[in-house]
Amino acid sequence: MLPLQPLRLTRPLWLAATLCSLCLHAAAFDLQGHRGARGLAPENTLPGFAKTLGVGVTTLETDLAISRDGVLLISHDPALNPDITRGPDGQFLATRGPVIWHTDHAELLRYDVGRLKPGTRYAAQYPDQQPHDGARLPRLQDLFALVERSGNREVRFALEIKTRPDAPADTAAPDAFARKVVDAVRAAGVAQRTTILSFDWRALQAVQQMAPDIGTVYLSIQRPNFDNIGASKPNGSAWTAGLRYADHGSVPKLIHAAGGRIWSAFQGDLDAEQVKQAKALGLTVLAWTVNEPARMAQVMDMGVDGIVTDRPDLLRDVIAKRGLPLPRPTPVRVD
Repeated sequence: MLPLQPLRLTRPLWLAATLCSLCLHAAAFDLQGHRGARGLAPENTLPGFAKTLGVGVTTLETDLAISRDGVLLISHDPALNPDITRGPDGQFLATRGPVIWHTDHAELLRYDVGRLKPGTRYAAQYPDQQPHDGARLPRLQDLFALVERSGNREVRFALEIKTRPDAPADTAAPDAFARKVVDAVRAAGVAQRTTILSFDWRALQAVQQMAPDIGTVYLSIQRPNFDNIGASKPNGSAWTAGLRYADHGSVPKLIHAAGGRIWSAFQGDLDAEQVKQAKALGLTVLAWTVNEPARMAQVMDMGVDGIVTDRPDLLRDVIAKRGLPLPRPTPVRVD
């Protein structure tokens, strides 16, 4: 298969995609609950999403995986994470668990992801998280159904495709993964309320080719332990779909060249000048993952359009103090 090329939209499709991206933040600052509300409830679980809806957010951010038998599931990690997973015996996994792409859905349902493993560094980061024993990896359609039951017709979905150029055997290929997500979003009738995000820009290029009406969000991070941009690499990064930082000179310009309209950057990489440059290029700018109120205020002062946070309750307070409108809470029970 030939590599996907950066999308060049015709004017009608470009206009539709642009309007879609602009409508994301036209009404209010985008308050995104990261993996639901990871600081308050188990990440990427239905109880966690119910908690997030009860707090009140603009957007539910979550991560996706596909099981061996083709079920679209919600999970941040391609394999079950021992810091949050107990096996059928009720004990926390000692090591990395089954790879979801290599495991049938029925087998994955035997694992409990409703509690943090005591004594781990992961658990220490989220002391206020309340467990919910018995939580399983939900299907994406289960999340859509939960939101439907809540009666919330405004909350948006930010769905992350988790593929890695350096671990291709752990997931579906980017284009096949993208097709699966697009089809699920269309089947649920939520395309106008959805954006699809990824660090692997190959997946975003695929979405732009097959569904230009669905917004794409270009994730970036430039840290020693993970850098998907490769600014210092003359040949570019495997993550950026064939585009090279060296040809453009900044992350906003790189995303603009890729046909992107929304940039979601690791908050530690952002500064006001980059935000200004991104806005001048017509990009919407999000910052992830910001959990301290003082830092939330600093990032908002840079001019970002939204923040992704594990603590949407704290971000609501910061937003309220600035007199900005808040998304309405919509409590819902998990069946």
